Amino acid sequence: MTIETEKREETLILRPNGRLDTDTAPQFAEALDNMPEGIKDLQIDMEKLEYVTSAGLRVLLAAMKKMKAGGGSMTVYGANDAVMEVFQITGFKKHMDIR
Repeated sequence: MTIETEKREETLILRPNGRLDTDTAPQFAEALDNMPEGIKDLQIDMEKLEYVTSAGLRVLLAAMKKMKAGGGSMTVYGANDAVMEVFQITGFKKHMDIR
C-alpha cells in the first residue's frame, strides 16, 4: 500500500492506495501518528483503496477518536462498493462520517 498525503492549512488528506489489511495497517497507523501539528480536519480519500479488513477498521477508529479528542473531525469518502459494504456490515457507517 502507498499513502499520498496533502496538507491544506488545518486539513490533512490521506489517500491510501491498495489494501488496508493486517500487513498494511501499521503503515497507515504510522501515517496517522505522524500527522503534522494543528490538524483539525482529517480527510481520508479511499478512491484507490481496494479493500479494508478489521485491522484497517481498528486504525480508522483510533484515528477518529484521536481527532474527536483534539476537537477535530474526520471524514472518509470515495470508498468503492466492497469497502462500503464492510462499513455497512460493521456499523461504521452509523458512527463515522463516511460519504
